[in-house]
Amino acid sequence: MVLWLDAILVVVLALAIDRYIGEVPNSVHPLRWMGNILAAIDRHVACRGSRKAVAIGFLSYLLVFLIFTGIGLALTSLVRYGLTSAVSPLAGEVAWILVTAVLFKISFAIFSFRKHCDPICEDLDAGRVEDAASKVQMIVSRNTKGMDAEHIASSCCETVTENLVDSVYSPVLYFGILGLPGAVMFRCANLMDAMWGYLNDRYALLGRFPAKFDDVLGFVTSRVSPYFIALAGMMLGMDWRRSVPAAKAEHTKTPSPNSGWSMTAAAAVLGISMEKKGVYVMGDGPMPTTDDVRRCCRLIELSAMIFLLLVGIILFGLIGIQIQLLIEDTVFGFWGSVL
Repeated sequence: MVLWLDAILVVVLALAIDRYIGEVPNSVHPLRWMGNILAAIDRHVACRGSRKAVAIGFLSYLLVFLIFTGIGLALTSLVRYGLTSAVSPLAGEVAWILVTAVLFKISFAIFSFRKHCDPICEDLDAGRVEDAASKVQMIVSRNTKGMDAEHIASSCCETVTENLVDSVYSPVLYFGILGLPGAVMFRCANLMDAMWGYLNDRYALLGRFPAKFDDVLGFVTSRVSPYFIALAGMMLGMDWRRSVPAAKAEHTKTPSPNSGWSMTAAAAVLGISMEKKGVYVMGDGPMPTTDDVRRCCRLIELSAMIFLLLVGIILFGLIGIQIQLLIEDTVFGFWGSVL
């Protein structure tokens, strides 16, 4: 195997799958399965007010991480070893590249938010504000009933910019460093934070570990995001120089310690304001229009592709592919000696 070439092919193929094929159906998506496991655990936890809940939260994370990492590495190692033995080394290598790219793609999403935002923008352009408010409820957690057009457009921009770090930068970074185990490591923490990361009686202790771990994993990627947003803004002819200063000045406006960096940077580059009523107002421009939502999607998609192709390829080619193959060899060798 020519590792650096294989690394390039894996990342580029994953990007092509995201662009031209899109998301795995929700009914068979691994995150859905992971969520089902966590929901089953959640239903059986009784000691939510004790320190045991923190341990259960950690062990639950460890369980889903090991299950889904194990499944992923079993698939990649089996096609590599199986086809190498049965057909040829080239067949095993090609199959490994394809399977690794597909599994890597499942961990990130660049173009999916445009598919949600475009119908919302079409409704707003046609004056169907109530229909747009109903659709935007699918991508935000706030109550959208009765929301005006400006705040619907703002909700789209907020969602797209906030999820840049969680949906692209972080899974790509950890895939680059650790291969598939790194992508799964982040995805497990991020999903558990979304499900259990609430400061209430039910989840304050149970969700403590995944919530804190998610913040730790997103620390670096959130803080480098303004630089990649600036680079994309420069390539698109936007006001890219405002990205980093705005992020440094306004990132604390969001409740999350990480999400404000990409949101405030994008708002500054786009020259708009984004508002979640009663929580924050970021940026000093006018509230966004549907044209701004489309500009926002282009900005975020380009910054995501730059990060994926630059950071993803370099890190995976230098580190991640070596780590993944080492783990595959170790696991496959263990089972070979046992069986």
